[in-house]
Amino acid sequence: MNGHGLDIVILGLSITSSWGNGHATTYRALVRGLTTRGHRVLFLERDVPWYAAARDLSRPHHGRTCLYKNLAELKKRFSGAVRDADLVIVGSYVPNGIAVGEWVLETARGVTAFYDIDTPVTLTMLDNGGAPYLSRELIPRYQLYLSFTGGPVLRFLERKYGSPAARPLYCSVDTDLYKPTEDERRWDLGYMGTYSADRQPVLERLLLEPARRCPQARMIVAGPKYPAKIEWPDNVDRIEHVPPKTHARFYNRQSFTLNVTRRSMVRAGYSPSVRLFEAAACGRPIISDRWDGIESFFRIGEEILIARAGEQVVEYLTGIRAAERAAIGRRARQRILAEHTAAHRALQLEAYVFERVKRG
Repeated sequence: MNGHGLDIVILGLSITSSWGNGHATTYRALVRGLTTRGHRVLFLERDVPWYAAARDLSRPHHGRTCLYKNLAELKKRFSGAVRDADLVIVGSYVPNGIAVGEWVLETARGVTAFYDIDTPVTLTMLDNGGAPYLSRELIPRYQLYLSFTGGPVLRFLERKYGSPAARPLYCSVDTDLYKPTEDERRWDLGYMGTYSADRQPVLERLLLEPARRCPQARMIVAGPKYPAKIEWPDNVDRIEHVPPKTHARFYNRQSFTLNVTRRSMVRAGYSPSVRLFEAAACGRPIISDRWDGIESFFRIGEEILIARAGEQVVEYLTGIRAAERAAIGRRARQRILAEHTAAHRALQLEAYVFERVKRG
């Protein structure tokens, strides 16, 4: 390592396409944060047809991004970069992730890290026989386990799976892109997220049921893969995909934004989603389901609203005046600016890396 920034290689699911995943916007923000601080970042992404057909950022603006077709090409073209890097990160859901991890751990001379953007899902798969991108045997060999989930899970990763250092590296927001705008309000309540069977009952309870109770309210659900059998109320609009460049406009056209958390993330706790942080950065008042640790990210009742049932959502929609909505949104944005920007994550990652270097 030198005093002029780190050479960093990240092997991630995708940075060029946000279709059906939250990884791309997370990596974009992190890479921007790192390069702004003077680090040199090479992002390596497997070129797969489903992302190739839906790329919304073919040429990321920060760092250097390269696509590879298979593991053989990855090894041939980038062994030198991986060997010489100060830090090499392998992300969750990387195709052939176990084989990629084995190669990285055999090749890299610098600090190695696994970045789990799906920690609760990963742990469930490991308990049920194994994840396609991570094995139990690899965890102790990575010097860092960077986790989207904090709290007790971190100690669990160290005690049960032998991680030398499990550390939180939550999602973050590029606040130059996600900020309040003057867009006219179109929807009373909005939600963005790919369809998930375990989230759907909560979405039914906290959005579709209130939509039926309040036919005068306008609502929207954005995201792919929703089954055709779902019966959407007439006052609920549907969008298949919202490109990241229009995320801020999408949030800013809502009076309230709904956050719904996957069941595995609720069980683990301390698992904020990137959509949660994005909406807050736009100054939107958020209505969320409840999970352990949410109060460590936002003050309940002041920076975020919690709902367990549709009646509570209806009460928020009909009983909170515009000035109070705006105040909740402003306080949520201030929390993001104080703790959850891309710059904060870059600083955290630096600290983790230098901690491992000092330990040898």
